[in-house]
Amino acid sequence: MPEISWKLSNIREQVSIIDGHAAPNLVLKNAKYLHSMMKSWGTGNIWISNDRIVYVGKEMPANTEGTEVVDLAGKVVVPGYIEPHVHPFQLYNPHSFAEFSAQTGTTTFISDNMTLVSLMKNKKAFSFMDELAKLPFSFYWWSRFDSQTELENERELYSNASVLEWLDRHDVLLGGELTGWPRLMRGDDQMLYWIQAAKHKGKKIEGHLPGASEKTLAKMRLLGVDGDHESMTIEDIEARILHGYAVTLRYSSIRPDLPHLLKAVVDKGYEIFDHLMMTTDGSTPSFHEDGVMDKCIRAALEAGVRPVDAYNMASYNVARYYNMTNLHGLLATGRYANINILADEHSPTPEAVISKGVWLKRDNTDLKAFPEVDLSLFGDLKIDFDLHEGDFQFSMPIGVEMVNDVITKPYSIKIHGHHHTLSTDHDESYLMLVDRNGKWRINTMIKGFATHVKGFASSYSNTGDIILIGKSVQDMQHAFRELKKMNGGIVLVEDDQIVTSIPLTLAGSIYEGTVDEVIPLELALKSALKKRGYHHTDAIYTLLFLQSTHLPYIRITTRGLFDVMKNKVMLPAVMR
Repeated sequence: MPEISWKLSNIREQVSIIDGHAAPNLVLKNAKYLHSMMKSWGTGNIWISNDRIVYVGKEMPANTEGTEVVDLAGKVVVPGYIEPHVHPFQLYNPHSFAEFSAQTGTTTFISDNMTLVSLMKNKKAFSFMDELAKLPFSFYWWSRFDSQTELENERELYSNASVLEWLDRHDVLLGGELTGWPRLMRGDDQMLYWIQAAKHKGKKIEGHLPGASEKTLAKMRLLGVDGDHESMTIEDIEARILHGYAVTLRYSSIRPDLPHLLKAVVDKGYEIFDHLMMTTDGSTPSFHEDGVMDKCIRAALEAGVRPVDAYNMASYNVARYYNMTNLHGLLATGRYANINILADEHSPTPEAVISKGVWLKRDNTDLKAFPEVDLSLFGDLKIDFDLHEGDFQFSMPIGVEMVNDVITKPYSIKIHGHHHTLSTDHDESYLMLVDRNGKWRINTMIKGFATHVKGFASSYSNTGDIILIGKSVQDMQHAFRELKKMNGGIVLVEDDQIVTSIPLTLAGSIYEGTVDEVIPLELALKSALKKRGYHHTDAIYTLLFLQSTHLPYIRITTRGLFDVMKNKVMLPAVMR
């Protein structure tokens, strides 16, 4: 359960407002508001003292000296939305994405910690999280139990001491997501110990079980998994509900399943909305042009979900599941003043947003009330090596074939790798993964990425190592040199000319700017790749998941070309 931050003097001051000895800062009067527990709409007045709601009901405060009173007659008020499954490093960072999301009513994140674990020691990560906690926004976190890829220093990053330090924090609400669950099924008692440690501390365990059979779901439930967000069909939802899982439905840039899943739930007449949540699951920036959790609510309403259920799925249900309704998900006495003011119940994008008692948006205007935080702790990517002719030797017999955006399988390479240029008549390209410090490389081919991409370089990847793809060795070298100049990012080069790029100057993987600024850069990159034969949905996720061993069937990792199903290295990395 999240830690209560109010001091005794704060609480005494809040109580004195009820007696009229002190005045609230803000009163929202004549508000038609959602009472999430009663599942009904009421009309009344909401008193706010700094970051806390001190009263909701028919009364007005006896003392209004210095109080701002806002008449909300004709408006609808709902709790601030909660995103329960945030990957906050998809080009954006936790601060920039929170600032962006708050403008559409999402004022609470439950966030993945994987990037923090990979980039910095716990002490520095915790210091950053403590700074974020001071914002007019609510941040909570997961504790990962595995890296989601093959790392030589996996046991160092995810040591027993490190994981338990994360689980000791009050703002860490869950363990997972369990992308490494096959290890658990194979008898990994270390992971099972962490699951039990999390549950003893009152934390949830989030699974990652795409396509899981009924027996697998039963086993994972016995091993301690409480919820899962991988339902892709109505049958997946039914199976998880029958085994007592909490179910989170996705509306993301690579899995936009939410609308058809909710339509199926409505059509079947299932009264299971109290056990459903929604997430955008780490979507890339441009997916959010039309919202975050408000986008999910809108999809729910369009699928025929009752408004009360739709709003609860994005607020109260999440708070109740994570045992924090004393603070979140409810417009009632004692909760954080996280409040969205809507034109009506069918318009989930708010006209005004209050988060922890601070007006962030008013009359559809961003009030620029979100303080900056120091992001320099992420450091930069200093590439102090060059790639030479001898590095571009492609002689491996096995390549990586893309089935879709994120699923890859092995294939037999027929093209000789001594050519400096490949034909654009086929969809095979050179593929390299290079250590960010220049110590090793892996050279192979990728099929199905594109037909006309000549030189492409990215330091945005699962591990922060450098991905090179292309038809032309010369353009691949050029793209790498540009990446080096930028201190990290994504670069597309053609005939020695830069076509488009995204600078990622924070650790080589994070954009140092706003989400609104990075969206057009991402769209330009996706458009340029599409023109050159990339026919999948989300190239950013392709880059992120090329190394991710929680997906089948073959991955290019720091250890080499890796067979996920056999859990072994097929072809090792080459030292430079």
